[in-house]
Amino acid sequence: MTDVPSPTDKRVLRARLRALRDAVPPRSLPVPPAFLSLLRSALTVASYAPMGGEADPAPFARAAVDAGAGLALPHVVDRATPLRFLAWDGRRHAPGPFGLRNPPGDAPEVAPDLILTPLVGFDRKGNRIGQGAGHYDRAFARFPEAIRIGIAWSVQELPPLAPDPWDVPLHAVATEQEWISIMDPAA
Repeated sequence: MTDVPSPTDKRVLRARLRALRDAVPPRSLPVPPAFLSLLRSALTVASYAPMGGEADPAPFARAAVDAGAGLALPHVVDRATPLRFLAWDGRRHAPGPFGLRNPPGDAPEVAPDLILTPLVGFDRKGNRIGQGAGHYDRAFARFPEAIRIGIAWSVQELPPLAPDPWDVPLHAVATEQEWISIMDPAA
């Protein structure tokens, strides 16, 4: 578990967590039975194309497709515009801002039932630190019924964070070591 710097400066914290995350050797995360139990046909699962040392959600996306779910990816235009989730065929990407790989811009917009979320840091209460643009915070507010699952390396875990008023907690976090269940998605 990573210590939170005092005083907490999110820029410093993000830089430190990214360095820890980037030092993790690439490997595949196991898909836990708890995740599989959430999947069903006709579900739309929003995944993401990892950047840098982000944990790759590909095994989770494959499990979703195997269960009959459709996939979506975030489509980011710029820092200020809310992201949209666009249907994704699992193959084609279009270049996006910040080095992101977006789904093609002409793909249909969808409402996700489950959102796999990249993280910079997280705690066991479901609080998260993202990249800092607020894209996922706004998406969570737009799709409050969606199940929110963070995908991360265990080195990204932090002691309890003080959430900001706009933060929406995760339902669970999957790491290479464990599935951390925070709240029942049915609640």
